[in-house]
Amino acid sequence: MKPVEADYDPQRVVIEAIQAGDAHAMAEFMESQGRWVRGVVFGVLGRLSDLDDVCQRVWIKVWREGHRLEDPARWRPWLYRIARNAAMDALRASRRRRRWFGPTIGDDPAIEVSVAGHSPAPDRQLAMKEEHERMLTAIAQLPPLCREPFVLKHVEGWSYAEIGEVLGLPTDTVETRLVRARRLLREGLAGRLG
Repeated sequence: MKPVEADYDPQRVVIEAIQAGDAHAMAEFMESQGRWVRGVVFGVLGRLSDLDDVCQRVWIKVWREGHRLEDPARWRPWLYRIARNAAMDALRASRRRRRWFGPTIGDDPAIEVSVAGHSPAPDRQLAMKEEHERMLTAIAQLPPLCREPFVLKHVEGWSYAEIGEVLGLPTDTVETRLVRARRLLREGLAGRLG
């Protein structure tokens, strides 16, 4: 029986398979990391309107450029950079469109969340959905410097050190931005309820 390494990461094996051109491994990776990638992209964009398109671009880039990842054990920061860069590109493109054509419904998180609703549900589910939408809208309105670490910490469950590593920030700065994000969220949500 082979001893288990303390730092064993099953995703590393999947990344190595992707690098070898295994489409099944790519599908498995998309399934296991899809929610995480969506969180990263939302953390940068702050809106839902382009989320699926940007995530699709992320997965295409992972498939095409997986061979460039020299150390499969470092897949997480690599995937984060791909997702963040794709979201930043979409944000810049959106700003250019707004400059030329004016704002769209997707530019207003409050409007977007109300449009993105689902079919009516029982009272409890409806109340939970409304609360979730209020929270998404409040998160979307955070300044990007606070929104990104907030999503990574509270949606994705990253540690301060992991956030600092991928954002290139000291952990003290990460903590400061998270404190500010939570304060702004409390103020924003209190303003909506009051």
